[in-house]
Amino acid sequence: MRVALFQCVPLPLDVSANLRRLEKQTVEAAAQGAALLVCPEMFLTGYNIGAQAARDLAQACDGPAAVRIAEIARAAGVAILYGYPELSSDGQVYNAVQLIDAHGVRLCNYRKTHLYGALDNAMFSAGDEHFPVVEFEGWKLGFLICYDVEFPENTRRLALAGVDLILVPTANMAPYDFVAEVTVRARAFENQCYLVYANYCGSEGEIHYCGLSSICAPDGRQIGLAGQDEALVIAELDRESMGESKAINTYFKDRRPGFYKGLGNS
Repeated sequence: MRVALFQCVPLPLDVSANLRRLEKQTVEAAAQGAALLVCPEMFLTGYNIGAQAARDLAQACDGPAAVRIAEIARAAGVAILYGYPELSSDGQVYNAVQLIDAHGVRLCNYRKTHLYGALDNAMFSAGDEHFPVVEFEGWKLGFLICYDVEFPENTRRLALAGVDLILVPTANMAPYDFVAEVTVRARAFENQCYLVYANYCGSEGEIHYCGLSSICAPDGRQIGLAGQDEALVIAELDRESMGESKAINTYFKDRRPGFYKGLGNS
């Protein structure tokens, strides 16, 4: 399966402009044979927008933006994962991502569970313990958002659920380049799965994003890598090579779960 990620400079507060460039990138991803396009965290509105703007721009998971993105996905024949501020039925605002397939069907909505710093905590409620696994094109997909991937328990629980590919929209900023360069590669390797890490580049207010979006293979290689400018990165995921990597790196066979029982409570 071929997947794409879109690394971009954020366009804060301009939903219409973000939908237009999403359409353009989806068409380009389709032209290059991608089945799935992954966009950054809070792509629809920008990330560093403040609590009031996040609430003002928040939409339900089936709101007008979702309807428009379903049209874009259906027209291009490409599934889209995008970040947005979700307004729940009880009035909470969540940092969420949604997957819409190539037929325009909403497959999954995931809410960020681990909020980072004052900015995240001012804008969002934390998601509850809901880590969906979605069947897509014969692959099992799992979802995390930015800071979520920095907790190894999150990726491991998805791997134990049989996930082949973890999708991580992010808004990772300087000086945390090492997360993009080291951490996400380690997460792919230690869990023997593919991982797509879709970040911003450029600046948004006082935040300077580090770019370095990547598509990581189970052996830890970056098979797709962006620099620090806007880019559409595409890579081929190969099930056979994933099997070969699992045969060599036998982490799951060699695990001793009895040793780890107390970790969740410590």
